[in-house]
Amino acid sequence: MPALQSVPHVDIVRPVTRYARTVWRAEHVLRELDEAMACAEGHFQEPGPAFIDFPTDLLREEVPEAFIENVRFKPRGPLVFPPLQADVEAAVNALWGSRRPLIIAGRGARGAGEQIIRLLNALDCVYLDTAESRGLVPEDHPSLMPAMRARAMNEADVVMTVGRSLDFQLGYGSAAVFPNSLFIRTGTTPLELRDSRRADIEVAGSAAEVLTALCEAALEMNPATDHTWVEFMRVEDRERREKLARSMSAVPPGRDGYMHPYRLLSCLKENLNSDAVVVADGGDLLSFARVAMSGTAYLDCGPFGCLGVGVPYGIAAALAFPGRQVAVVSGDGSFGFNAIELDSCRRHGAKVIFVVANNSAWNIERNDQIENYGARIFGTELEGCDYAALARSLGVCGERVVNPDELPDAIQRGLENAPALLDVTVTRDAFSPDFLSGLAGIPEKQALSKWDKLESERLKRTND
Repeated sequence: MPALQSVPHVDIVRPVTRYARTVWRAEHVLRELDEAMACAEGHFQEPGPAFIDFPTDLLREEVPEAFIENVRFKPRGPLVFPPLQADVEAAVNALWGSRRPLIIAGRGARGAGEQIIRLLNALDCVYLDTAESRGLVPEDHPSLMPAMRARAMNEADVVMTVGRSLDFQLGYGSAAVFPNSLFIRTGTTPLELRDSRRADIEVAGSAAEVLTALCEAALEMNPATDHTWVEFMRVEDRERREKLARSMSAVPPGRDGYMHPYRLLSCLKENLNSDAVVVADGGDLLSFARVAMSGTAYLDCGPFGCLGVGVPYGIAAALAFPGRQVAVVSGDGSFGFNAIELDSCRRHGAKVIFVVANNSAWNIERNDQIENYGARIFGTELEGCDYAALARSLGVCGERVVNPDELPDAIQRGLENAPALLDVTVTRDAFSPDFLSGLAGIPEKQALSKWDKLESERLKRTND
């Protein structure tokens, strides 16, 4: 006879986890917990979620004393191992011989900010971060040039990734997106070292050790960097960022009279401390936030695109860093996934300000239907839920904001009385960067329509 609620949990989650097992015997509990933690943390494999299942009858047992090994409770430190000297020398020769070097950091670079900065200072090169490495290098560092991403990728002659996979956000490393580049890849996992594009030089090792080894090996060398190119990129980046900051704060409302998402994000950014933890959640809204928001700690739903992460991320961040401001900016659709967890936020005393950009729509899909499906809108309009009222019903400060002139004071009140929620009405008429780049239309080979066109042209030349 099947048990109550008997479903094959492990089989269901196995495709999306790094570890998925059922523990059947009490003497195996600590061993399997230890293994699950190692898999989740990514020791000698890709990090990711782990699922461990304890049947009810096992929960009522005691682990025998003979199987309680204290070493199982010892946390593992970060994975640290040095690179091979021959690989270091090859990478140094390529980087210090490069005219237009580009460094791109990813998840595996976390904890190596000091070493990245040392390398950037030595090379005087262009640096691009990604969502998972944002904050390792200060925003005012002369090598950080986020507004020059496309041009840097197109013109670089040597690209080194530090703990970064070549996923759709980097055009899979395609020669259509990086047409002039020799590739150096550094990291500790297969995705960081060899997914999508085979590197010309692979340097296996932990980020801090690799970067330190590179700088030490090149201590007496002078880089061949084209400083004129770097300075041009730097000036252009600064002008673009300043122009974006000015335009965001002054962007006019939509035809419906409601404020533009950039105006909301600009105001929020101006009212946050430099060390604030910023969480962005949504589809269309995330596209605006990824451009507009910054800071030393930034979280979003990442390339997997799981909507609804904002509320739990924000609560966890506030509990982990009680002395810092935590702000969650979310689209109204994505906020609805976990809106009821405002109750958990209040009960646990998590000091978060939630800012919901409410346009009563799944707007990137709505705009896609308007542009590409004869304006046949179906299933993409929401009913304008009053999330401020919901927050108040759960004991959280809630305020609805329609007039942009009232937004700065509302943000300050929210920060002072956190946990708090601002339900801010924004226009539907704003086209997000992701929508304009063609992401919603799902191009054939690349995520962005511009890159997709380049990829098609490259393949056509190859076939001809």
